[in-house]
Amino acid sequence: MGDKERLIKLIREYAFKYSDSPAFRLSSGLMSKYYFNLKKITYTPEGQFLLGKLFYEKIKELNLSPKAIGGLTLGADPIAIAVARYSYDVKDPIEAFVIRKEPKAHGMGLQIEGNIDSGDKVIVVDDVITSGASTIKAIEIAEEYKLEIVAVIALLDRCEQRGRENIEAKGYSFYSIVTVEDIKEDATALKEQAIGNG
Repeated sequence: MGDKERLIKLIREYAFKYSDSPAFRLSSGLMSKYYFNLKKITYTPEGQFLLGKLFYEKIKELNLSPKAIGGLTLGADPIAIAVARYSYDVKDPIEAFVIRKEPKAHGMGLQIEGNIDSGDKVIVVDDVITSGASTIKAIEIAEEYKLEIVAVIALLDRCEQRGRENIEAKGYSFYSIVTVEDIKEDATALKEQAIGNG
């Protein structure tokens, strides 16, 4: 089994639920048939390895050379850290950074933490894309800090609420490691899984 297939299997088993009718409320307030809690994958040892490898390979596939990778806390954090570690192991280090939802209330009042400076090339990442709102917030903060965003990459694109289109409308190329179409199986099997996991 390949790395991507293993990741898909883990998501199906531990981080995904399905309903015949829209039963899961999203952060936007809208309802969906699909529910993902990818932190059940992204914070595990195997998940960390798979994230680091798959994101790093995607970066190389796209011929990108960022100094750093990161996004809005909390979803982006384990992805950025996994890529930083994997890239160091293969002797091609990429820094990790984190964007706070609000500026730090003390010290230097920083909203972005990490070894990056204005003008650095970065990739903005997130775990799940639906409308893209949290990713766009990360993009706008990175722009304020005058970082050069070379791409946006998500672990999972839900293919709902025009997330991809909303991000591309900001002027950035968007990619994902997997989409909801990769995760979906026969609806009957998904329903049985959802009941079993409930």
